[in-house]
Amino acid sequence: MTVKILLPFIAATFICGGSVLVEARQPKPPKAVVKPKISQPVQPQWKLYTAPDGRFTILMPGNPNRNTQYQKTYMGEITLEIFVAQPPKQQVAYIVAYNDFPYSYGQITDPQAVLNNARDMALKTTKSNLISQRNIRSYNNHPGKEIEYINSGGKITKSRMYVAEGRLYQVMAITTKKQQKTLVKTINGYLNSFNVVLKK
Repeated sequence: MTVKILLPFIAATFICGGSVLVEARQPKPPKAVVKPKISQPVQPQWKLYTAPDGRFTILMPGNPNRNTQYQKTYMGEITLEIFVAQPPKQQVAYIVAYNDFPYSYGQITDPQAVLNNARDMALKTTKSNLISQRNIRSYNNHPGKEIEYINSGGKITKSRMYVAEGRLYQVMAITTKKQQKTLVKTINGYLNSFNVVLKK
């Protein structure tokens, strides 16, 4: 499932969670007061997820669903691995995707060119407008880029991309404008938790 296909899929599967006010009354004893109960959306259990090949770790709200896609590019066919987690009753999806480059391409290509291409492709594929971007580094000093963009449907994506050991990683959180306001700290914590694990 490519990002282009993934976006409408995520939008279609969102369930809006609302709080329901439930009041219980007890006539006896007369002094007993029962406070109204408010049902809260189930908070996801965040835990450290390690990639099947051991090459990255990240905090995820539960076990992500894994999907493998094969794409033909000017470099040849590449394998795209996608991991998606969607907490129940929240309008947000947490995604990690990566692809390995053919050895020769990875050796001769400037990492910033790879990151710029990935940025341009993300904006073009999702028909989005760029909100902000900045160059970053992973904790073990791999070059990266953080971008934030919004599509025509109002979905906001905050993404961090890294080039490390012949691989492009993309770590994303996709949400609505409304939900983003309540999830700023959670999304930043999610993005900050991503670590590239070096080959041994």
